Amino acid sequence: MTPGLPPPDEGVIMSHTEKIYMPSHPLEPGDRYGLLSGYEPGTRTLPAGFQIAPPFRPLPVDIVLQKDIAVTLRDGVTIHVDVLRPAGTERVPVIVAWSPYGKGQGTSASVMGVFGLVGLDNKVVSGLAKFEGPDPAYWCGHGYAICNPDIRGVAHSEGDSVLWDRQEGQDCHDLIEWLAVQDWCTGKVAMSGTSYLAVAQWFTAAEQPPHLAAINPWEGVSDVYRDLALRGGMPDTGFAQMLRDNSFWGLAQKEDIIAEVEAYSLMNDLWEDKIPQFENITVPAYVVASYSNTLHTAGTFRAWRRIASEEKWLRIHNTQEWPDYYDEANVEDLRRFFDRYLKGVDNGWDQTPRVRYSVLDLQGGDRINVPASQFPPEGVVDTKYYLDARTRTLSVDVPTTDATAGYASEVNPGLVSFTVRFAEETELVGYPKARLWVEAQGADDMDLFFLIQKLEHLS
Repeated sequence: MTPGLPPPDEGVIMSHTEKIYMPSHPLEPGDRYGLLSGYEPGTRTLPAGFQIAPPFRPLPVDIVLQKDIAVTLRDGVTIHVDVLRPAGTERVPVIVAWSPYGKGQGTSASVMGVFGLVGLDNKVVSGLAKFEGPDPAYWCGHGYAICNPDIRGVAHSEGDSVLWDRQEGQDCHDLIEWLAVQDWCTGKVAMSGTSYLAVAQWFTAAEQPPHLAAINPWEGVSDVYRDLALRGGMPDTGFAQMLRDNSFWGLAQKEDIIAEVEAYSLMNDLWEDKIPQFENITVPAYVVASYSNTLHTAGTFRAWRRIASEEKWLRIHNTQEWPDYYDEANVEDLRRFFDRYLKGVDNGWDQTPRVRYSVLDLQGGDRINVPASQFPPEGVVDTKYYLDARTRTLSVDVPTTDATAGYASEVNPGLVSFTVRFAEETELVGYPKARLWVEAQGADDMDLFFLIQKLEHLS
């Protein structure tokens, strides 16, 4: 048995509600097929200056690429991983990028197109990174290894794919413990990445692998039911379907999240299994959030509030996740965190404010990295506004006249709006909440969307 792993029958969770699967198919050359996507086990050295393709940055140091290493999980399933590490004999810590996106996808047309879509130059990365994951060119140059796995059911890895549940956390637990005892590793393992790679960190850290030293979830859902598939209880499967149809390519089956939504529209044990056990997450955490990603915002803040880590930091940025993740200053900031917890460097990271948030200004004067010890920050005043249906305004005074504000739901746009004017410069920081009394005439159910919008400066 691999050191550090539990016996095959220990800790395996089976949901009482049966998962629904659909056939997968092999990863084939195409828009999502990168230069390192093929199955080519073996070890090679990529010399300093190596450039995998013209758009990408050259390597700053010699990097050893161990490709398609077989790793056996506790239930006997074998997955395959790539490890990229600095050449030489010095032991190094390793950062795991866990996702169903091909470990060779960094040079694919799809990833290059996404970078172009958000105005991110492909030359900021080496092409050896997983989509949304840490770039080996940078991290190997600073004394870290990167592990890019093809997870359960992806590419040539065995098993049926699952989407964000305790199974994934257990699988990554086993990979972490395998990595920690390799002869090139110091025994310190971390995780990093955005979106899917962030979500996987909640589930993995909740399994408490002994050698997991730190996590860096950079925007990601933390409740598949409420954040992804049935947003607030409302079916909203557009992104879930894209995720299902464009990921998890392999040789077996993959979980059919859309069929599960149709079969299990109310919360049950299958969906409960897709909520991380936040109280079990005690590892140091550097969490990154934003206000603008409707898929990730609520889940990231929820997880940051609920994880039990005593050493946790939150940074709220003002842009989009990929440019923020690969920004040079932010990568350096993350390295300070990892240097502290994976290398034991006394670099002053402990003095970093526990919260750094942004204040958005539509006229171009955003303030970023505003320090605070909590979020909402100290000094924020909770203010209650009442909806006045008669005047269609928001007021701190209770309306004195009964009135109703309504709209025809079949009309586009179907909405009712209320405005408030601020007499002085005011910052809105924290979690907005709304309590409404509503009636759907001629129906017994309704979906509500509440939007707060800054209109303009009014004189």
